Amino acid sequence: MSQQPSNAQQPAVPDAGKLIIISGPSGVGKTTVLKRLFQTCELPLEASVSATTRPRRAGETDGVSYHYMPPAQFEKHRQNGDFLECCEVFGYGHWYGTLQEPVTTGLQAGKWVILEVDVEGAAKVLKHYPDANTIFIHPGSLEELEQRLRGRGTESEEVLKTRLDVAKREMDASSSYRHIVINQSVQQTVNDICTLLQQVEKN
Repeated sequence: MSQQPSNAQQPAVPDAGKLIIISGPSGVGKTTVLKRLFQTCELPLEASVSATTRPRRAGETDGVSYHYMPPAQFEKHRQNGDFLECCEVFGYGHWYGTLQEPVTTGLQAGKWVILEVDVEGAAKVLKHYPDANTIFIHPGSLEELEQRLRGRGTESEEVLKTRLDVAKREMDASSSYRHIVINQSVQQTVNDICTLLQQVEKN
């Protein structure tokens, strides 16, 4: 007895997602640019939420701003190899890291997962995802970045010097990124990044 082909539709399988790594020195405006990018770019973008051991600040939401963890829990994840990358930031004793599982889940669902990580973190992630698209948001010059940081008035001179030293190293490494976008205007930078991502979609 022959079987008739079924007319039932098979569940749609989402296209594989894409991993987008975005870096830039502290103070270049990454947070503002990414917030606007998620609001305006018509692609299935999803933010990767980092884990951290630092205390939650006023106005922040667990699972949205960060995944807040006690140091012991963070260390357990680190020992288990659960992080794509992690590091202690600016020597304050607070750890930050990108958990592998949410990234994998997002990619399998067809999302374009955006990782905001520093240059060292990007290098670690690329060992796992060598085909990830990398974008470096550049201030234009170290002098311009220093002016922005001083304009915020939130750091001591010592912390400011540390940030600028780190920023110089990161800017020196920007040539290893596929794309460099100079942030002179938030909206223009958002438009430039969205255009780059749309080109990735076509390729």
